[in-house]
Amino acid sequence: MLTFAHPWMFWLLPLPIMIWWSLPARVRSQPAVRVPFLHRIREAKEGTSSLKANSQTQRLFFQSIQWISILIALARPQLLEPPISREIPTRDLLLTVDLSASMDKEDFTNSEGKLVDRLTALKEVLGEFLLQRQGDRVGLVVFGNSPFLQAPFTTDLELCEQLLEGVDVGMAGPKTALGDAIGLGINLFDESTAPEKTIITLTDGNDTSSAVPPVEAARIAKDRGITIYTIAMGDPETVGEEKLDEEALKEVAKVTGGEYFLAMDRSELEGIYQRLDEIETQEIKTVSHRPRRDLYFFPLITALLLSLTVNVVRLLKSRSKDLTQKSNARVRVNPRTFELEVTQS
Repeated sequence: MLTFAHPWMFWLLPLPIMIWWSLPARVRSQPAVRVPFLHRIREAKEGTSSLKANSQTQRLFFQSIQWISILIALARPQLLEPPISREIPTRDLLLTVDLSASMDKEDFTNSEGKLVDRLTALKEVLGEFLLQRQGDRVGLVVFGNSPFLQAPFTTDLELCEQLLEGVDVGMAGPKTALGDAIGLGINLFDESTAPEKTIITLTDGNDTSSAVPPVEAARIAKDRGITIYTIAMGDPETVGEEKLDEEALKEVAKVTGGEYFLAMDRSELEGIYQRLDEIETQEIKTVSHRPRRDLYFFPLITALLLSLTVNVVRLLKSRSKDLTQKSNARVRVNPRTFELEVTQS
């Protein structure tokens, strides 16, 4: 689609005519010479006046085209190309995964119904959840004795899913530092410009090695506008270091306006992530832009070429006329009548 950036420039189209009408006519005064052969000069002048009129008409035509071309160039013609759309994520979603030693316990089943450890079942369910979050920027933090950033915020969900597949039980230490994992997540959101900020954290034990208690970290998250959903995985009746601290997980979710979930088996875990997918709906902001390609140089080049052509033709005609006059003109004085006679050979 062709458009003009400055279409008001076309209002200047009658400007040369207005200037021609407003300015006074040029007056040239020449000394008169009386000659006895005036009729011969008049005849010669009548022959050249028609040629001169044709020349002026042609010059006016080319000058008009030049003026129109210059105006088109000043109006800045542009070609609108097909629109380019870009999707802007409206939510940053951080997943924190417990890799403590208790995640190696085989009390869950995989998609084929075989008994597997908790982390393997989590990878399958969370991997499917990840691939469904189109439009979100997703990050991944794993934690044991300390939290570690596995994947920074990215819209490449397949890459994030692959990095999730690469984690293993105990690679971050045998203990559970849930509070520190939340603290690391809060720091990751410092550079986030997304209007929605969410943390989904999963653990199968209680906090045993954090420098900051989970509830205190949750209060900081609330002040930063971050919502935390907590998922407890496994048997809540477990005792010892592997015991689930449901009260702390519930409080973390409550403080930030999130929810607490308990997954005793794979089906419950799948239901939790389906529920989270419904709660944290995917909102995508689409920005469309139509590139513009300038075409002003085409009429500008046309005006320059016309001006160059007209001046070259005028110069060639002038030189040809001078040469013709020098070679053909003959002037002599009649000795009887003392009249000047101009003859063409």
